[in-house]
Amino acid sequence: MKKTMSMIAALVALTATAVAMSGCTAAPAPTTSASAPTQSTKLTVVTHDSFNLDKKTIAAFKAQTGYEVTFVAPGDAGTVVNQLVLTKDSPLGDVVYGIDNTFAARAIDAGVLSPYTSPALPASAKAFTADVADQLTPVDYGDVCINADTTWFAAKKLAVPQTLDDLLKPEYKGLLVVASPATSSPGLAFLMATIAAKGEAGYLDYWTALKSNGVKVVKGWTEAYTVEFSGSSGKGARPLVLSYSSSPAFEPKTENLNQTCFRQVEYAGVIAGAQNEVGARAFIDFMLSHDVQAQIPEQMYMYPVDSSVTLPADWAKKAAKVDAPFSLPSAQINANRDKWIKAWTAAVVG
Repeated sequence: MKKTMSMIAALVALTATAVAMSGCTAAPAPTTSASAPTQSTKLTVVTHDSFNLDKKTIAAFKAQTGYEVTFVAPGDAGTVVNQLVLTKDSPLGDVVYGIDNTFAARAIDAGVLSPYTSPALPASAKAFTADVADQLTPVDYGDVCINADTTWFAAKKLAVPQTLDDLLKPEYKGLLVVASPATSSPGLAFLMATIAAKGEAGYLDYWTALKSNGVKVVKGWTEAYTVEFSGSSGKGARPLVLSYSSSPAFEPKTENLNQTCFRQVEYAGVIAGAQNEVGARAFIDFMLSHDVQAQIPEQMYMYPVDSSVTLPADWAKKAAKVDAPFSLPSAQINANRDKWIKAWTAAVVG
């Protein structure tokens, strides 16, 4: 994700990480057996450009397995899936992390993944597997929501809006900035929230009204949050921004609008045609290890799928808990995503 906010580095002891990854096997010599999973001394990990884990933890994985690990980050979740599809006949790597639920069905339908069910999958993660079966393994999740600069609203003696419909009220005209769904993963998630809330028959009317009320659309999260938003480093002019429910943990003078959220789930998967399928599986198990799951909140600003992990103190105090986020089935998103984005572009951008 996407975020440049300050964070507390979650340093994990190498020995503890090695224990957590005891299920990973040392890298064997390459094999070409037709019946056995492929193996190699090298492992290429394809990720989105917000992947971030403690360097000592990555080093421990390398030391434990013996793999020569390379990371490839072609872009955001949508770009990752596009690249996997385009390079299907000559795969980019062995394992992918960062495909989210807005693109999961596309990756599955395109046949760019190999089935794998991790023995490390915690029971709490099974709630996120319904749409992806054994093709993708849930690693983390988060809620894309509108955030508000509470200091700005207090100074103006104006109530903070709470719902999607509140954003259409005249007192909030010109206050909101969002990222485009055509170029941004959070922007796409927010478009899905409006479709889930208003239906296919009503979402464009909602966006037309939002446009009339002065919404500003920018390319991505970074520009929206760090340049346009008044409550962050850019000290911009707009006190309402599209971000995440976790953002207030890092920007304490902000709050989350819990009734505007869409749940994003991020997955890992074995890439079809992998040269090191054994290593790909080991990396997925590693991403589900307790030490990695404990790092996810402060390193990648998402919630771990393992509910037994204790969240950082700042998250427990300030990161909003969203009980009823908007959602859509992955298959429905996959069948309509391009059509919805095209219609949105025509109505909002022109």
